[in-house]
Amino acid sequence: MKTNTLTVSQVNTYLKGLIEDDVIMSSVWVKGEISNFKHHSSGHMYMTLKDSDSVLKAVMFKGNTFKLRFMPEDGMVVLAHGRISVYEQGGQYQLYIDGLEPDGVGALYIAYEQLKNRLEAEGYFSLEHKKEIPQLPKKIAVVTSPTGAAVRDIINVISRRYPLCDICVYPALVQGSGAAQDIARAISEVNKIGDCDTIICGRGGGSLEDLWAFNEEVVAKAIYNSDIPVISAVGHETDYTIADFVADLRAPTPSAAAELAVISVLDLKGYISGVQRRINFGCKKMIDDKIMALKSVCGKISVQGVLNGYNQKRMYIDSVLKDIEGLVSEKLLGLRENLSVSLAKLHALSPIAVMARGYAAIFKDEKIVKSIDDINEGDNIKLYLKDGALYTNVTKKERKQWQKK
Repeated sequence: MKTNTLTVSQVNTYLKGLIEDDVIMSSVWVKGEISNFKHHSSGHMYMTLKDSDSVLKAVMFKGNTFKLRFMPEDGMVVLAHGRISVYEQGGQYQLYIDGLEPDGVGALYIAYEQLKNRLEAEGYFSLEHKKEIPQLPKKIAVVTSPTGAAVRDIINVISRRYPLCDICVYPALVQGSGAAQDIARAISEVNKIGDCDTIICGRGGGSLEDLWAFNEEVVAKAIYNSDIPVISAVGHETDYTIADFVADLRAPTPSAAAELAVISVLDLKGYISGVQRRINFGCKKMIDDKIMALKSVCGKISVQGVLNGYNQKRMYIDSVLKDIEGLVSEKLLGLRENLSVSLAKLHALSPIAVMARGYAAIFKDEKIVKSIDDINEGDNIKLYLKDGALYTNVTKKERKQWQKK
């Protein structure tokens, strides 16, 4: 065996050591276009970075993928940070990524666009799903930070415009780690209690990072699944978040959300006054029209003619009433006679009348006995007489053929 002979494993191990000992290869930024991207069920991400002349295999393990703000896609140009090492079993060197950023466009913006496009395709923004905001709410829930300027603005505007409405603040984090989950929890809690007519959800202005909680999928789903209408009020007028697209109504600012949530009492009073004026005017016009029509008719008909016509109609009605009274009396008399005859026949056939002549009705097990075959010796029977009942036991039965004489 030649002295310089190495095994494959030894070669790969040696190359791995050379590369990992290199200062540049131990921490390097690589720019390239993603291709052959695969997000494995294990949570690891595998991809190839390429430019116009070459390719480089790369992997990002699950522990580092949690830090990503966006989902890598084929064709996306990125800046990948990590270390170059050799995968000994495969005999190839590759980039082990611990950080990934889009090249030229921020990760948050890409994450925003990705989630926005996906939720829109799934129907989260559809007009058919949006609920109408009640015009005269009895109680409004405000999901926001209890210490921010937004909650003070909302309370002040609602109290001034429509003091009949109660306001309930549901405190929630609106920025930082866990804020999205806290907002979703508060919206769910409002729905669980179920005593509010409207939800205002939002916060004051800030950077994209500050408002990011309202771009999380968990908040979008909480708003979409809310049975209570939701008004979003996030940031300034130019700020748009995912929550704005999912909400039933988007307000440019928290103060504007309060104005959209309730009607002004002054405007309501003005509307009611206008309705009253229109009703009064309509009623007066209708009465005036009827008076004019009545005067026109009265001017064409003489009073004496009206009285003569009235008397003639009255005499005719009296005559018809007398005829009807005669027919009804005659009919009632006939019905009374028929009823008397029917009652007499019914009485003659009545079992009570028969028992009054000394007969009895025999029952066994609450059923009438019509034949000796219905009774056996030892049976308990009941005899109904005209004034009571007898309970007895059959000791003997004897068949007889009764003949008419």
